[in-house]
Amino acid sequence: MRPPPANIRALEPILAAALAAVEPTQAVRRALVPTPDGFSTQNVEYRLSDHRRVLVVGAGKASAPMAAAVEQLISGRIPVEGSVTVRYGYAAPTQAVRIREASHPVPDAAGVEATQAIVELLENSTGDDLVVCVISGGGSALLTLPADGITLEDLQRTTDALLRSGATINEINVVRKHLDVVKGGGLARLATPARLLTLVLSDVVGNPLDAIASGPTVPDTSTFADAARVFDRFGLWASVPDAIASRVRDGAAGRLPDTPKPGDPLFAHSQTVVVGSNLLACEAATRAASDAGFNSLVLTTFVEGEAREAARVLAGVLREVDASGHPLARPACIVAGGETTVTIRGEGRGGRNQELALAAAFSLRGMERVLLASIGTDGSDGPTDAAGAWVDGSTLERAAAARLDPAASLAANDSYTFFDTLGDLIRTGPTQTNVNDIYLLFAF
Repeated sequence: MRPPPANIRALEPILAAALAAVEPTQAVRRALVPTPDGFSTQNVEYRLSDHRRVLVVGAGKASAPMAAAVEQLISGRIPVEGSVTVRYGYAAPTQAVRIREASHPVPDAAGVEATQAIVELLENSTGDDLVVCVISGGGSALLTLPADGITLEDLQRTTDALLRSGATINEINVVRKHLDVVKGGGLARLATPARLLTLVLSDVVGNPLDAIASGPTVPDTSTFADAARVFDRFGLWASVPDAIASRVRDGAAGRLPDTPKPGDPLFAHSQTVVVGSNLLACEAATRAASDAGFNSLVLTTFVEGEAREAARVLAGVLREVDASGHPLARPACIVAGGETTVTIRGEGRGGRNQELALAAAFSLRGMERVLLASIGTDGSDGPTDAAGAWVDGSTLERAAAARLDPAASLAANDSYTFFDTLGDLIRTGPTQTNVNDIYLLFAF
């Protein structure tokens, strides 16, 4: 029942097309239109002759190539300085902008030092400067400067507790924004009075600007009270350090100033542009699938919730195709996007995409000529070297032959070992982009 190699290879050009559509350098080039005296974006013109220099700052897995694209646009026309932080292994060549590396998803000392370097640059900015901030997925961990009274270790313990809790990225970032100097509009405050342009490669479902990388340059729609509700919902008060709990309680009680909100004059000279998103990647995947002879559509880019629950829904779509030809007849490639969560209860290795694939295998057991792949567009699914995994109707049968127990693997959150043993991991290496996850559902 294992699909022939041609069916497995059908993944490759479709995934490649999706990633190419959100390649950071090209995304920035599409967004910034050159003009005789600078560039424009979304009908706003930036004249370089109005500024004495450009400061390029930011953070995220894709921020180095984004910074390089900005440099290329203005190189030789005006002085450029800057500092951008990427995840270890995600550096890309730049000229004047320094690229620093740090840890993700849990912040480390290198990330704090890199953020301090950005703060020092911005503190010396003036009204004659143009600050271009490049932001992509991963920026919340990489752009980190603890608030007064909080240590890096406090943030590390809190981040780990949040990641294990099953909280969504939006909920996690609500908390982060209220523990940090630069998140939740903090970077915009530091950049004042310079003009500020933020370029965003979105890794958050629906592209809410204040959630992407914890919104360092945009108004924050969340409050300390919202952060307290996250702790309430997931029972985290006893899991976080006392300094964190005290800060959230003090803020919720009004004893600390909250983050800047919509309408704050702080953002009067600021523009934010989303240059790439999950929808763009999914649309590119459907075009590539159509070119390859598949009936294709984008089902949704709002897949959220527990990975194993989302798996049942996505597998159910394939079961419907098999049973009725809806929403598409064979050969079909149905594309979806989003980002799920995993409540970690075991001690195994894996990521949300591998967990989703493993959970889907139960629903697809015995089905002919179907395949489901779950892939992180950044090439890194959890703390592993895989981007995700694929399953088909024969996965559980092949697992039994390999003496693997899929139910035990799922219970232990050990999807990586399961798929590594079967040879069904998807490994892309670092892709230099990050726009959530893509799910490819094939009925051949």
